[in-house]
Amino acid sequence: MSDEDIAEGVRDDEMSGPDSRRVAAVIEAIDAKDKDRLDALLEPLHAADIADVLEQISAPERRDLLQLWSREIDGEILSEIDESIREEVVESLSPEVLSEAVRELDTDDVVDILEDLDEPQQELILDALDDADRVAVEQAMAFPEYSAGRLMQRETVIAPDDWTVGAAIDYLRGADWLPDQFYHVILVDPRMKPLANVTLGRILSAKRDTRLRDIAEEVFRTIRATEPESEVAYLFNQYHLISAPVVDEADRLVGVITIDDAMNVLDEEHEEDILRLAGVGEGSLSDNWIETTKQRFPWLFVNLLTAILASGVISLFEGTLSKIVALAVLMPIVASQGGNAATQGLAVAVRALATKSLTNSNAFRVVLREIAQGLANGLAFAILIGAVTWYWFGLPMIGVVIGLAMIINMFAAALAGLLIPLGLEKLGFDPALASGAFVTTVTDVVGFFSFLWLAGLILL
Repeated sequence: MSDEDIAEGVRDDEMSGPDSRRVAAVIEAIDAKDKDRLDALLEPLHAADIADVLEQISAPERRDLLQLWSREIDGEILSEIDESIREEVVESLSPEVLSEAVRELDTDDVVDILEDLDEPQQELILDALDDADRVAVEQAMAFPEYSAGRLMQRETVIAPDDWTVGAAIDYLRGADWLPDQFYHVILVDPRMKPLANVTLGRILSAKRDTRLRDIAEEVFRTIRATEPESEVAYLFNQYHLISAPVVDEADRLVGVITIDDAMNVLDEEHEEDILRLAGVGEGSLSDNWIETTKQRFPWLFVNLLTAILASGVISLFEGTLSKIVALAVLMPIVASQGGNAATQGLAVAVRALATKSLTNSNAFRVVLREIAQGLANGLAFAILIGAVTWYWFGLPMIGVVIGLAMIINMFAAALAGLLIPLGLEKLGFDPALASGAFVTTVTDVVGFFSFLWLAGLILL
């Protein structure tokens, strides 16, 4: 690819992300030590896209890029970099570049970076902050991990509730410390307890003599600093919040959480649920094979134990299998269909628990629904597979056996897909993490046992 081609591509779409063509060109520029070409490739990209490029190339290429690129890593890029390579990037930066980068960030972004670093790197970043910012970050880091206190930014815009719109506008225009992004002015009483939110839009559209309390939003919620961040994400999603004040145990204002941070948590929760349902740890494509092996081995080992249990059930019916070899051909159909049905129910149940739409008040109704659909699907597939088996082997009773086993296993799968995550959640375990192995065990054991037991009962 020529320099002209790259330049033309940049002009055509300056907001385009790091597609494979651009990433390949970046690697070529790094190998050729072509500083100007690398600058031309990276300059049009958004900070998030530059972070993606850093994640997609190898560790040696990352180090060479950081040394070759004329533009220094700024705070926005640093906050966008995936946590799996962030420590590596921080170690590659000079103290001067790192100091300048973190000074650009709000306290919540600095805390997010610090959480993923070892103590020496944390101290390096803390030393780069101004005294006031360092105190604010250290106070945030004192809150429990994955809490609202870690998620909030300390920079808040407040006003007494008896101010007018004109007073607020004059105050905001004269302030030189405002956060880069904020959506509300928080009204507080003399004890710094939040009373209401006023959106910037209402302030700008109201007359100067209007009292701020008269144009405050009707929906107003505060969040405890110790509240789990998953609860924060739920509140933002449930009540369509844009920002929310964070308070301490005495209900005094200590910070604010904005919608971008809450949605990041929600996105991470979704991703985490998907990975855990598959028995995969919270790794990334940047992890090496050793780390990936360590993450996946435990649940693969659990699955091995459950497979041994299912095999033990099969061994109880060795005599039946030896007399009717066709059963060995048909067994995987029953277990597989049950497993797929259970996975469907499991995915719905885990998501419903995460969003709090599955509760004690509606659990019984949902269980009845799952029983009904399990029996209906079981009956439909029993007729289908029974007819196929009859035609396949020419023995109508084998069709009856597999049909009955299908109904039993689909019923068990429907219950297991719902009740297992519900039970684990009641016991305090993460249903997304542990449900998959238990559900697979239930469908395999019930499927094999019901099929082989019915075969022995009916065919022998």
